[in-house]
Amino acid sequence: MVAEAPRYLVVEGPIGVGKTTLARRLAASFGSELVLEMPQDNPFLARFYQDRTASALPTQLYFLFQRLEQLRGLRQGDLFEPVRVGDYLLEKDRIFARLTLGPEELELYEKIYRQVVSDLPRPDLVVYLQAPLEVLLQRIRRRGIDYERNIDERYLQRLCNAYVRFFHDYQEAPLLIVNTESLDLAGSDEDYRMLLERVRSMPAGRHYFNPGRLALEV
Repeated sequence: MVAEAPRYLVVEGPIGVGKTTLARRLAASFGSELVLEMPQDNPFLARFYQDRTASALPTQLYFLFQRLEQLRGLRQGDLFEPVRVGDYLLEKDRIFARLTLGPEELELYEKIYRQVVSDLPRPDLVVYLQAPLEVLLQRIRRRGIDYERNIDERYLQRLCNAYVRFFHDYQEAPLLIVNTESLDLAGSDEDYRMLLERVRSMPAGRHYFNPGRLALEV
């Protein structure tokens, strides 16, 4: 039996936190179409992790246009059929751009962003996954993607901090903030079912889910 779901649900969070794993499981539970970013298709990404200064701008622009191409197929008028689950917000593009680009490159990127981004669908629910730095590093090492081996701790910590700042002010959709430190969303059906029930019952507003504790709501 397919559960009721938001028409457009997005999972977000830093590298290694389990966005795509959760998005795939939610899509299976809800009988949804998947909208996944495809970092493996970005020809600049491996070079970026080897030398961020030299490859940051082409890496960022490739991701921007790749994501735009996907999301333009999801305009509001098309969101009645089918339900969709994605593993990124377009706004994440700016999070990474502001983290990796120098002042002149960022100014150019922002001009391009403002010109090309318009009239895109907004999610009905965002699930923001968090985990401590050491947990993220363990998960990144465990999945063994070649180009991620050069991710350093300082960069990953800055990225986590940037996500925290972004979602502190986020008000574009209902938001569920999930502490995944003690969750095994890939290997534990029990952990996944716990979170799935929270997603199914998610009301409007901003809410927090910490396994083993009562959810705190504000």
